Amino acid sequence: MKTSSTGTRTFFTVWFGQLVSLIGSQLTGFALGVWVYDQTRSVSLIALTQVALAAPFVFFSPLAGVLADRWNRRTAMMVSDFGAGLAVVVAAVLYLSRLLQPWMAIPINFFIALFNCLMWPAFTASVTLLVPKEQYGRANGFVQLGEALPQIAGPAIAGVLYVAVKLGNMALIDFTTYIFSVLLMLFFVRIPNPPHTEEGHQAKGSVWKEMTFGWHYITARKGLLSLLLFFLAINFLAGIMNPLFTPLILDRWSADVLGYISTILGVGMLAGTLVMSVWGGGRRKVFTLLGAALASGLVLSIIVFANTIPFMAIGGFGFMFTIPILNASSQAIWQSKVAPDVQGRVFAVRRAIAWSSQIIAPLLAGPLADRVFKPGMTAGGWLAAIFGPFIGVGSNHGIGLLISLLGLLTALAALIAFFFPSIRNVEIDLPDHVANVEKAPNVSGEPAD
Repeated sequence: MKTSSTGTRTFFTVWFGQLVSLIGSQLTGFALGVWVYDQTRSVSLIALTQVALAAPFVFFSPLAGVLADRWNRRTAMMVSDFGAGLAVVVAAVLYLSRLLQPWMAIPINFFIALFNCLMWPAFTASVTLLVPKEQYGRANGFVQLGEALPQIAGPAIAGVLYVAVKLGNMALIDFTTYIFSVLLMLFFVRIPNPPHTEEGHQAKGSVWKEMTFGWHYITARKGLLSLLLFFLAINFLAGIMNPLFTPLILDRWSADVLGYISTILGVGMLAGTLVMSVWGGGRRKVFTLLGAALASGLVLSIIVFANTIPFMAIGGFGFMFTIPILNASSQAIWQSKVAPDVQGRVFAVRRAIAWSSQIIAPLLAGPLADRVFKPGMTAGGWLAAIFGPFIGVGSNHGIGLLISLLGLLTALAALIAFFFPSIRNVEIDLPDHVANVEKAPNVSGEPAD
C-alpha cells in the first residue's frame, strides 16, 4: 500500500482534476437547464432531464461497481471522464449546428450520467486505499468541498457566459476540463489495487454474481440496510424538490439572478465542507448525519417565506451548509464498514438503491407544481385560502410552499430514524472491515507494499 503522505498527495491530485471537471460541468448543466426552461417554460421537462441524470445511477451502477473493482480505479476514472466529455461535445455540436431541440437534453444528460456513474464508486473506493481510516471523515469533507467550489464560481460565471457565449461554447469549455482531468490522472496518478479480503474472495465469479454481491452484502448487515433505506426516503423528497429550484427563481427573476443565488448556495456548501474537512464529524458520525438531515429539513421549510432575493439566499445558504456534513458522515461510516476490495460493488449498489427514487420523484414535481400548488395558490385557490394569509397569494408562491412542505417531511424522517436502533447503533453493532488478508497484484505500476 502507499505511504500515508504519498497516498494523501495522490488523493489531492485526483481531487483537483475532478474539481476542474466539475466546474466545467456546472457551466453545461446550468446553461442546458436554463435553455430548456427558456424554450419551453415546462417544469415537467426540467423534471425529465433530472430523471435522465439519475437513471444510469439506478440501472447501471451495479455494473459500474463491478468494473471499478475489476479494473484499476485510475483506469475506471479516466474512462468515466473521457466518455462524459464526448457526450458534452455532442451537445455543443448540436447547438452550434442549430439542431439542438429541448427534448435532446434528456439523452444528453443520460449519457453524461452513464459515464459519471463509473466515477463515483471508483473515486470513493480509492479514498480507502489512499488515506488512513482516521482521516476518512476529513477526506470525504474534501470530496464534498470539490462539489461545493464549482457551485460557487460555476453558476455566477455560467450566468454571465450564457448571455455572452451561449450554450454551445460553454459545452466546449466543459469538454476541455474533462480532458484536463484525464491527462492529469494519466501522467501524475498511480492508485494501488486493494488488498484481498475474505469478502472479496466470496464475491468473485461471473459479472452477474459480482453485480448482485453488493446487494447481498448490504442486506446481511441490518445497520447498513437501515441507513440506506433512510437515504432512500430523504432522496425521494429531494428528488421532488430538485427540479423546482430553477422555476422557483425564474418565475420571479432573470437568469443572472439564478446564477448569483446558485453561487450563494455554493458558498453555503463550501462553508459546510470546510467545517467537515477540519472537524471530520463527531465520534458517532451517525449522530452527525441525522442532525444534519434534521437541520437541512428545517432550513428548507422556510423557503415558503422567500419573497425577496436576500431571504432566498439566506435560506439556500443554510440548507446547502448541511449537505456536505450529512454526506461525508455517511460515506465515512460505509468506508469503515465495507471491505476495500468490494467497495466498488457495494457502493455502486448502495447508490443505485438510494437513487432509485430519482426515477419517480422528479416526475411528481411537474404535476404537483403545475396542477396543484401553483393554481392552488392563485386568488380563490384552495391552498390560498389556507396559506395565503401567512405567505401571500399568487401562483409564484406555490412552488415555495411545495418545497417547504418537503423540508418538513425531511426533518420528520430524521427524527424517526433516530429512534431506530439499527440506524442509531450502526457504528457500534457492525465491526470495521479487516484488510490485508493477502496482497493484491498491482497492475498500476505502483508499489503495493
